[in-house]
Amino acid sequence: MSRHPFLDTRDRIERAAISLFVSKGVAETTVRDIATAVGLSEGALYRHFLGKDDLVWQVFESRYVAFAQRLQALAAGETTARGRLAAMIRGFCEAHDHDATLFRFLLFVQHGQLHKLSAETPTPVTVMHDVLAEAIATGEIPPQNAHLATALVLGLVLQPATFAAYGRLPHAQVPHCARLVAAAWAAVTTV
Repeated sequence: MSRHPFLDTRDRIERAAISLFVSKGVAETTVRDIATAVGLSEGALYRHFLGKDDLVWQVFESRYVAFAQRLQALAAGETTARGRLAAMIRGFCEAHDHDATLFRFLLFVQHGQLHKLSAETPTPVTVMHDVLAEAIATGEIPPQNAHLATALVLGLVLQPATFAAYGRLPHAQVPHCARLVAAAWAAVTTV
C-alpha cells in the first residue's frame, strides 16, 4: 500500500534539507535550494513547513527524540551497566554508519535547537545520563558526578564521528565500537 503523497513529498523535503544543511550549512541553505533539490516551487514547500527555521526544528526534534528512544530501548535490553553503555555506544556507531548525513545533521545543529525541547523530552544526552546515574546509585560504577560521566562518554563517542565528518578518520564508526566501549567504561570506572 502506497503512503500518502503529502507524506512522501514531506519526506523528500526533509531528506533533501538534511543533505543540504550538512553539505552547505543551515545558514547558507535557502528555501529555494531545498525546493529546487526536491523539484518543487518555494510556495509548494511552504505547504509543508512554515519556513527554513521550522523545517530545521521539526526535522531535528523528530529525529533527535526518535534516536533517544532507540537508545532507551537498547539500554533496556541489557541487565548490567556495562551492557547498557555498550549497547548505547553501539547504537551511536550504527546510527552514524547507517546514515552519516542524518547523524551529522543532529550533531551539528543540536546547539541551536536544544533549548526548544521541553525539559521532559528524552534526548540522547538525558538517556545516557540516566543510565550512568542509575549505575552510580546502584554501585555498578564508582560515585561521581553523573553529568561529568555523561560528558566523558559522549565526548569519546561523538568526537570520532566529528573527525570522520571532517575526513580525519574513516567514515565507518562500527569498527571502533569495542575500543570506544572500553574507553568509555574506563572513563566512568576510573575515578
